Amino acid sequence: MPALADIVVKKADGSTDVTFTGVVPSAGDKTPAVWRSNSAGGAIGQRPELRLQSSSNGDGSARKMVANFSFPSLFTDTSTGRVSVDKRLNFTLSVAVPVEMPDADLAEAVEQGMNLCHATLIKSCLKAGYSAT
Repeated sequence: MPALADIVVKKADGSTDVTFTGVVPSAGDKTPAVWRSNSAGGAIGQRPELRLQSSSNGDGSARKMVANFSFPSLFTDTSTGRVSVDKRLNFTLSVAVPVEMPDADLAEAVEQGMNLCHATLIKSCLKAGYSAT
């Protein structure tokens, strides 16, 4: 089982690193591990966050993995100077990992699936809010 650790990703500029700090490890099934970008926002609720939880499916033939990513857009009230969350982008990824799939096939499936999510076309569709036409 992987141990909780910080995750470093690139910002949209392709060169600046953002660290998502491992905040809370999972305590077991249905309890998410939590990572947070502590360099953003002035309060916990104003920071981007990733939660990843796992559990068995109904018959135990697969492990269900659910990742929830939330990225806030902050707004500063010019009259009070108060910063608050204006909007949030929420991203959910759900994967059923078959427990009897050979390791090599599982590794290849995960790599290809995640690389597809990272593809320029898919990122462009998400930014536009529309699927490819």
